[in-house]
Amino acid sequence: MSLVIQEHARARLITDGPDPRLVPVELRYDAEEPGTVHVRLPGGVDWAFGLDLLERGLRSPATRGDVRIWPCGRAQLVVELHSPDGVAVLQFDIGPMVRFLARTRPKTVKRPAPTAPASTPPSAPATRA
Repeated sequence: MSLVIQEHARARLITDGPDPRLVPVELRYDAEEPGTVHVRLPGGVDWAFGLDLLERGLRSPATRGDVRIWPCGRAQLVVELHSPDGVAVLQFDIGPMVRFLARTRPKTVKRPAPTAPASTPPSAPATRA
């Protein structure tokens, strides 16, 4: 059994209409597919792309194949998905994405810092007789 991480989020589906539509989205990471994130949209549509693409897209525009990701200000992230049927543009709050990515990173064991040897008082200078 592998580690599976899921995060439920809401995204704004950007359309030609005057108002974006909020849609539920599931972010999914499976340790058996390291380096891949799945984004499940309403209707069961599932997009898979590199976890590194999502991480880079948080900082600057990033593209791989049919997926484009870029930050939109300090609090938003845009994910653009291209298919033969058209283009879907989703705008996410950045918080759920950052939480999701943090949960996918391997946990490192924190070791206690080595303790310094007990200090000894400086010895008195040697005197000559």
